[in-house]
Amino acid sequence: MEIGAAIDAFLRYLAVERRASQNTIDAYRRDLGGLAAFVREKRASAGRSGDAVVAAIDVYVLRGWLGALARTHAASSVSRHVAAARTWMRWMRRRGIVSASPAEELASPKVRRPLPTFLSVDAASQVMEAAEGDGAASLRDRAILELLYGSGLRVSELAKLNLGDVDVAGQSARVLGKGSKERVVPLGRKATGALEAYLGARAALRHPKTGAQDPHALFLSPRGARLGVRRVQALVQKYGALGAGRADLHPHALRHTCATHMLDGGADLRAIQEMLGHSSLSTTQRYTHVSMEHLLRVYDAAHPLAKARR
Repeated sequence: MEIGAAIDAFLRYLAVERRASQNTIDAYRRDLGGLAAFVREKRASAGRSGDAVVAAIDVYVLRGWLGALARTHAASSVSRHVAAARTWMRWMRRRGIVSASPAEELASPKVRRPLPTFLSVDAASQVMEAAEGDGAASLRDRAILELLYGSGLRVSELAKLNLGDVDVAGQSARVLGKGSKERVVPLGRKATGALEAYLGARAALRHPKTGAQDPHALFLSPRGARLGVRRVQALVQKYGALGAGRADLHPHALRHTCATHMLDGGADLRAIQEMLGHSSLSTTQRYTHVSMEHLLRVYDAAHPLAKARR
């Protein structure tokens, strides 16, 4: 099978059988497309035309590809390309397209995984309170911030929310997460209060000329259309700067903050995993390291033995 055809078949498998998110599919398309382009370039330099078959990809080709990447990409990016090649070639081996996966012989570069960025309790409160005002847009912004922090939603999940997904009386919301997996998340007292206030003013957010308004979307722009991910990111950045002096604040940091504060408050790790929609507990366990770092900072600042050591 030609490389291009094998990549296309793999992407269809991700979309149809694995129900992977569009972002995941696009990432595999970019990474594997880069490998295909590298192989074609090598063939062209050797005077060969046309697409190569997947059997032509051996460990030496893969190492040459990664070596070229390493000159312009960070270790984390190279590691992601290695993972993409391994997943693709394992899939081809299971389907009988190749007899073995040379990608298994690759060594991933060592990547130090950064700890999640999060806010202190006081800073989080300041960000929430920065969205003040009685106008529909201000009430919408406060509800957005409360949901991102209070329920730990991904920004894409928040942007997809419809009116029918939120049960204010039942204090819950139905969320469509990665891989089209649905889960129900709790809404805290602050989030339900902010949502009630916003829903009472939502009708004011409509197109100024036509009066048009998206009848399904929960969060609307001033022109009555569904609020997009980029706009939510800009809002979080704005209130991060206003409330906590953090112009670098992004929606995922509020999600990290939610998980960290829940863990510090004694929440069960499995419960946090379910709430955040993590497929693996190891992803959720990253927050134990954040909490331990916080604990060590408090220890170093307050414990007499820590002071004696210094």
